[in-house]
Amino acid sequence: MRSPQKVLNSLTKHSMVSSYRFEKLYRILFNPEMYHVAYQRIYAKPGNMTPGSDGSTVDGMSLERIEKLMGTIRDESYQPCPARRTYIPKKNGKKRPLGIPAFDDKLVQEIVRMILEAIYEGQFEHCSHGFRPKRSCHTALMQIKTTYRGVKWFVEGDIKGFFDNIQHEVLINILRERIADDRFIRLIRKFLNAGYVEDWVFHKTYSGTPQGGIISPILANIYLDKLDKYMKEYAQTFDKGESRKQTPESSKIGTMKIRLVNKLKITSDENERKELISQIRLIERERVMIPYGQDMDSNYRRLKYVRYADDFLVGIIGDKEDCKRIKEDIKTFLHDTLQLELSEEKTLITHSENAARFLSYDVNVKKSNLTKRDNKSGRLERIYNKRVVLKMPEDKMKEKLMYYGAVEFKHYDSQQHWKPKSRPWLLNKDDLEIISQYNSEIIGFYNYYSIALNAGAINSFHYFMEYSMYKTYGRKYRLFTGQVLDKFKINGEFTIRYTDKKGRNRMRIFYNRGFQKRDEALTARVDEFPKYTGRHAHTSMIDRLNARSCELCGVTDVPLQMHHVRKISDLKERPKKEAWEIKMIGRARKTMAVCVPCHKKIHHGS
Repeated sequence: MRSPQKVLNSLTKHSMVSSYRFEKLYRILFNPEMYHVAYQRIYAKPGNMTPGSDGSTVDGMSLERIEKLMGTIRDESYQPCPARRTYIPKKNGKKRPLGIPAFDDKLVQEIVRMILEAIYEGQFEHCSHGFRPKRSCHTALMQIKTTYRGVKWFVEGDIKGFFDNIQHEVLINILRERIADDRFIRLIRKFLNAGYVEDWVFHKTYSGTPQGGIISPILANIYLDKLDKYMKEYAQTFDKGESRKQTPESSKIGTMKIRLVNKLKITSDENERKELISQIRLIERERVMIPYGQDMDSNYRRLKYVRYADDFLVGIIGDKEDCKRIKEDIKTFLHDTLQLELSEEKTLITHSENAARFLSYDVNVKKSNLTKRDNKSGRLERIYNKRVVLKMPEDKMKEKLMYYGAVEFKHYDSQQHWKPKSRPWLLNKDDLEIISQYNSEIIGFYNYYSIALNAGAINSFHYFMEYSMYKTYGRKYRLFTGQVLDKFKINGEFTIRYTDKKGRNRMRIFYNRGFQKRDEALTARVDEFPKYTGRHAHTSMIDRLNARSCELCGVTDVPLQMHHVRKISDLKERPKKEAWEIKMIGRARKTMAVCVPCHKKIHHGS
């Protein structure tokens, strides 16, 4: 059998040829090493310990289980279990449906996802950023900041109920354009039609991708790649002119400067030269305040487009009528080609001087008369004029504080006042867990909004979280805020002392490193096109199963099963620990390869 790395790299190589159609993909699922790689990639996720509709989890994975699964794939008797439907809360108070697949289905889906990624990543457009390797919300935002300079209008796009309304036949036809393997297509159709179970009632699925399924994001990108390519072609026909027509004022003052410069070149009188240089400097300062190009030049138009999942932002240099026409054309394309509906209430046309909302950032184009000399030419320029500004909306900070339950609102003097409050659900945690919880929430919020121009405003968020933490400790120990500070402050820093697993004394300090704006997200290199050649590490989990030596009792040459736990910390909290728990804690591993009798004893508590 070829190694998974060679298989996927071969697919990636062929994917660069747009006319190439892939055959015999289904045979890749006969390769046991593909399952080994898939298992290695997904086993550590805590969600794998949540049972699917068949009641199974990642626990008990074995080589025999993989072989049995491969057998059903080989004879095409494999049928995915319906996902177990549950709901997770959204920030707006509503709930989002989530499907929990069986773990064996996750394993097969991961292999299918790797195959699809190798085939399609090379042909996805550069404007697409959702659910892709080395891409994120930040890369989308940084591409907007880099390429949308000078746009006059935004069209904020939102597709109504996108993931629930993906049409299966449309998706299958899109896949057939590049995949000529009916068995592989049938397997994907099985996942689409698997349905879900809610309150022990089975529901069929006639549209949409399985929410929570591993293949859903890649299938969504394959579907919306049609929109990306449409917008790329649309921009090529919409764009017009090489540059804006020069304003009469700019032309006039430019001519005056050229005359003075030419006069300076031929004169030798020092006093006259000083006077000419002074006039040129004065004209430069005057010129830089006058726009070079005409804003309303009908012979110059540009269209920019960036998408993250089902949200997209179109930037337009043109007039409002252009925006209305573009919005209608996108609406028509989505309806006629992809059978999707554009959300009228969320798809807004916004002037660039006002803020458009994209990925929870406010995006607008800033006018500025600040000047700076160019390092290369030495010319005085308004380099900050018409630049894209990304800002953190204040309401998002308020929403997050409310979501964490760290503030309450008091009304007096006809105004709403924010007040930090304790968080009762944290009271049963130990001191280290409480401070770690607050630190992770503050750092997570900062990391997301670190590229915002007003990132320093997160100091307000930090303040409310800080005093919420003080009140939480105060409620836990029945102390006033001042007494909490006296108890935990060391050298002016709020500090929790603890002992690590090696018995060393450690300290955890409340976050105090500030909120400086970052000029660039780590992965936001929007001018560099990514490489998709796959590399996969050695599969240590499978090596442990292949060793056929029980890691608990030591018996050798026996079939093994992998015992999984959700978190090591769950084992540490138990007052009385079993031998297997002590071993797992000592090795700091969430897995243990054990023989079948030992695995049964673990689950029977014997």
